[in-house]
Amino acid sequence: MVPLKRRKLVPTGAVNTGTGPVRTKFPHVVLFLLERKMGTSRRAFLSQLGRRKGFQVEQVLSESVTHIISESNTREEVTAWLDFQGGGQADVLLLDISWYTDSIRAGHPVDILDRHRLQDLQGSGPEVAVFSVPSYACQRRTTLENHNTVLTDALSLLAENAELSDEDGRGVAFRRAAAVLKALPSAVMSMSQLSGLPCLGEHSLRVIKDIWENGASSEVESTKVSERFKALKVLTGIFGVGAKTADRWIREGIHDLHQLQNSGQTLNRAQQAGLQHYDDINQPVTKAEACAIEEIVEKAVSSVLPGAQIILTGGFRRGKQTGHDVDFLITHPEEGREVGLMPKVVSWLEAQGFLLYQKTTRNTYLESKADGPGRPPSNMDRFERCLSIFKLPKMEKQGAKDSQNVTENCLQANQKSDEPECPEAAPDRRWRAVRVDLVVSPISQFAFALLGWTGSKVRFSEELCRPSLRSSQVFLMFSAAV
Repeated sequence: MVPLKRRKLVPTGAVNTGTGPVRTKFPHVVLFLLERKMGTSRRAFLSQLGRRKGFQVEQVLSESVTHIISESNTREEVTAWLDFQGGGQADVLLLDISWYTDSIRAGHPVDILDRHRLQDLQGSGPEVAVFSVPSYACQRRTTLENHNTVLTDALSLLAENAELSDEDGRGVAFRRAAAVLKALPSAVMSMSQLSGLPCLGEHSLRVIKDIWENGASSEVESTKVSERFKALKVLTGIFGVGAKTADRWIREGIHDLHQLQNSGQTLNRAQQAGLQHYDDINQPVTKAEACAIEEIVEKAVSSVLPGAQIILTGGFRRGKQTGHDVDFLITHPEEGREVGLMPKVVSWLEAQGFLLYQKTTRNTYLESKADGPGRPPSNMDRFERCLSIFKLPKMEKQGAKDSQNVTENCLQANQKSDEPECPEAAPDRRWRAVRVDLVVSPISQFAFALLGWTGSKVRFSEELCRPSLRSSQVFLMFSAAV
């Protein structure tokens, strides 16, 4: 006969954490964590953490509870939830999650400050709308009017600093937070309006709150004056220079363009061209300039492959009036006709004097089929592309839309001087350098290429992370938008 297991008795004033009973250190404080907006897994983690610190955290709301802890809820929302549950003690304390985390950090219940109490919107001034936006960027409309520029500029600067410091995770977090604020239909008037919005983590909210209370974020201001940040921005502004190369140069004592030019560093072709045309490349490109380049590229493509299609992508396709470069996606309605198109287009543009620099990479899908494993794919895709610096003539208003005039102006500009094309040496020149990317895609993959090259980066990266979105849905969604 097998004896029955004797039930383990937990002493009074002890809490079972799953790894054994832990005696409650603060029996006069009984906590309940509200799952609403906190989530099941986060609530379970925080509850277990509190119990390990000696706090009594109840799983179920009861009359013994003295403190109700919630996250991203207003007092009205918690009160309404309590009423729905049948009410609670009149003297129960409704506190923000910040009191709980501060207490865990201190190892004991801390004094309750005003910032720990849930905010009451009633009678606090004019009524403000509580914002609600979809969790995924691809589900939000791309707005051209940003009502929260001060906030988004601050978060974008921190994102840039994180990316330049090789902290991509933090960079993505700040980018997503900024994207949410850009999607809001009006300016943020109160911190309570941000309650429950996706992608706004503790760090981003801390920055926003600092701006609200002090007019500026101390973290943002210190980043702006950081010598390292300023040097990284200058050096990575050179076409062909990434964060790692810039970091190595900084460690070698190079912080600006003048020091780089006098350093004796060996630069590759892209970096040489980027340094030579630095001022132009870092000047915004207007929509009119993008359209002028589009007409030239259309002429080049139609000259070598009639029937091919070309689409202006990137920020200009999303409706922006300025950008840092110009991107084009090229395809042909008949699968396979696009093979070999890029070298012909590049040759035509070079013959007409439009390219100051170009580097073409093959389609690595074809490369792997023909030659075995090819070069590693880029972070974006594996399509055939040409990264170039374009020589765009400065045109008068009359005839600016005539691509033939554009070609003639460029040829005339080339014939005027045989000296190296240095922007600083010729301030009165009649052309400017513009970064232009050409991408050739088979028609079977065109919808996916259009998705990626239309952007934005945040929107595209979230699409790739959505397991519920099938490729057929992506195709239909973006082919319908063409």
